[in-house]
Amino acid sequence: MSAQTATSKAGSNAPQNTGLALAVLASVFFIFGFVTAFKDPLVPHLKGIFSLSQWEADLIQFAFFSAYFVISIPSTIVVSKLGHQKSIVVGVLVMAVGALLIIPAAGVLSYALFLGALWVIAAGITLIQVAANPFATLLGAPEKAPARLTLVQAFNSLGTTVAPILGGLVILTKAKEGVQTTADKLATAGTVKIPYLVLAILLFVLAFVISRLKMPQPERDTATGGSWGAVWKHPHLVFGIVAIFVYVGAEVTIGGHLINYVTAISTLTAQEATRYASMYWGGAMVGRFFGAAILGRFSGGKVLGICGTMSLLCCVTTMSTGGMVAVWAAVLVGLFNSIMFPTTFALAVNKLGPLTGKASGLLNMAICGGALIPLLQGLVIDSSGHPETGVAFSPAQVSAFHLSFIVPAACYLWIMFYGFRGSRVKEVA
Repeated sequence: MSAQTATSKAGSNAPQNTGLALAVLASVFFIFGFVTAFKDPLVPHLKGIFSLSQWEADLIQFAFFSAYFVISIPSTIVVSKLGHQKSIVVGVLVMAVGALLIIPAAGVLSYALFLGALWVIAAGITLIQVAANPFATLLGAPEKAPARLTLVQAFNSLGTTVAPILGGLVILTKAKEGVQTTADKLATAGTVKIPYLVLAILLFVLAFVISRLKMPQPERDTATGGSWGAVWKHPHLVFGIVAIFVYVGAEVTIGGHLINYVTAISTLTAQEATRYASMYWGGAMVGRFFGAAILGRFSGGKVLGICGTMSLLCCVTTMSTGGMVAVWAAVLVGLFNSIMFPTTFALAVNKLGPLTGKASGLLNMAICGGALIPLLQGLVIDSSGHPETGVAFSPAQVSAFHLSFIVPAACYLWIMFYGFRGSRVKEVA
């Protein structure tokens, strides 16, 4: 069976009553988006408690997104054995366990345990991504897959929009400048206990609800078929893997550094700066709702290329200006980020048929760009040193922050290429 035929078969055999499935996917995308962005306030929070450099604080992002590299391929096996729905349930349960592990990490003041707990949470999210992304693309006509996946991803962005504000309110409000004593550090670290306990309870409830629902399932062969060797014969998939790597890296590194960036170049506090992080992720939410409509009418590749171009221009602007102009340029990147992941994912698995499952595993593995690229930007930021807690950034440190945006700018250059040329499907003999 050819890839094209298999894809058509998957699309034609997809269940007709997909409203429930898409609604469940939307709720799942919301919750793991919320959890992903809820960790962003942890960066300045733990940076102060443990007196970390920016690079050391960025290990939070490294620990979180490295799980995608480790867990993605094993997740394809889980999906092939359990199916999409049960795999999502298992993923949510793993997230809940990771959230509970945050509590002892705060109790013993262990940065390593914090990182381990975040890794477990991300492992659950990885399994959900491997199951849910192809699930959304296969629940209907293949040509509408970018719009369909963008729509459910919009709820992911809703979660990432709410999380930084809420995280700032419940985590950063009690943070002290220049924390010194162990008692002060325990009190400050303890602000994360109740939020993550509540989060764990909600995740357990969500897993139970999803397990009780009767959802349609696409063809199972999309999770098990084909060989790994055949995967690499599709250039649009290979280029797409790189595109996912650099996109997630760029999105995470800007979002993760934005709170510190705003405080470095303005008089705003870290808690006040969380509003801009929220607007950054909120731009992605707005863009995805509009993007779902736009992608229903225009070529996904062209829309992706244009958004990559605009994100690159925003990065150049924030590098070459100062003050709130630079801040708003960075925030605006979120709007153009909006359609990048779902569109890139859908374009990369286009016409792969039974290889879709394996391709999904590789694409989700590439999300580890969110682990590595923030470290690279963190090194650039730290090139002029890092201030002690409560000490203002020096002019050299502010300049280093501006210069560091060359890292995401390079990422968006590849996104431009993939949208305009690299995503074109070539026939494989």
